[in-house]
Amino acid sequence: MDALRIIIKQNSANYRKEEAMDNKMTYPLPPISTIIGAIHNACNYREYHPMDISIQGKYESMHKEPYTDYCFLNRTMDDRGILVKMANESMLSKGFEKVATSKKQGSDMRTGLEIQVHNAKLLEEYRSLKNLNDEIKKFKDTRQKKFLELTKKRKKGLSEKKKNLDKKSDKYKRIVTREKEIKRYENKIKTMVKEFEEENYTKPVSRFRTLTTSLKFYEILNNIELVIHIRSKKETLEDILENIYNLKAIGRSEDFVEVVEAKMVDIIENDLNHKVKSEYSAYIDYESVINKKVYTKVGNMKRINGTKYYINKNYDPPLKNNNRRIFNKVKVVYISNYLIKGTSENIYIDSDGDKEYIVNFL
Repeated sequence: MDALRIIIKQNSANYRKEEAMDNKMTYPLPPISTIIGAIHNACNYREYHPMDISIQGKYESMHKEPYTDYCFLNRTMDDRGILVKMANESMLSKGFEKVATSKKQGSDMRTGLEIQVHNAKLLEEYRSLKNLNDEIKKFKDTRQKKFLELTKKRKKGLSEKKKNLDKKSDKYKRIVTREKEIKRYENKIKTMVKEFEEENYTKPVSRFRTLTTSLKFYEILNNIELVIHIRSKKETLEDILENIYNLKAIGRSEDFVEVVEAKMVDIIENDLNHKVKSEYSAYIDYESVINKKVYTKVGNMKRINGTKYYINKNYDPPLKNNNRRIFNKVKVVYISNYLIKGTSENIYIDSDGDKEYIVNFL
């Protein structure tokens, strides 16, 4: 069976676990989807080319690298964080301008207590909007509230008068007409206040947000060697081989790669009497581990233990009006110090002189 073997080295990398939120933890090897995505990008593919991947490798050590995490709150807070004005209030993008920064908790953006001003003009705009909001609130709590209370009393009085009247009488009809007039006027006042508030305060102030920062960490693997085998159509493998040096990074955009080797190889089945040991750690299909197709090198060929993962492979096209990617996942076990005795479904041998690779396509 033809396959493509790629050997890659990286000085450092983070293969981020998607479920890790506060700190960016890493998988010990890149997920299948990360490899497939990098290959498709190198080949400039715009549609999915089916392929199966075997991933094995090793790293020297791991350390934690600090980074500053930025979080936009969905409101403004005058006593903490960084006040910013967004370039587009409907998108939390990098397009924003700093207005002022609180020096410590208990500061006040409106009075200027314990803040560092970055843009005095924008700060004055923000303060004017907040002052207008106070005036709107005062108007609602006083004049509008009194008006609504008065109309409520009038409607109640008219409702009492109707109780003793014939519904067909002129007086009853005049009361109904008067009720409708009061209701229209009441709705008109409410609408005018709401529209004024929306246009003059709610929309303009929505462009101001509070930005908070916190110190978080990446888990970084050091001095990595990856051995990747790819099984696909012959023309796809040839295309990948031709474009492999367009592969720039795996993991983060700054996790650059050095392609040490890329060559077509012949994948073979193994003789049942020949044990093959791996010098690498690898993702092995869960069923192969459970069914004792791989063994630990320690002891008397016992079933191997490892860390179980559900890792992404590829995703189906997004549903109509839904841009979410729904990944197909593969159940694997991350293992080290393992061997095989004979091959099985999707487990093969890549023999290269004195070196033998255990290849498990996922």
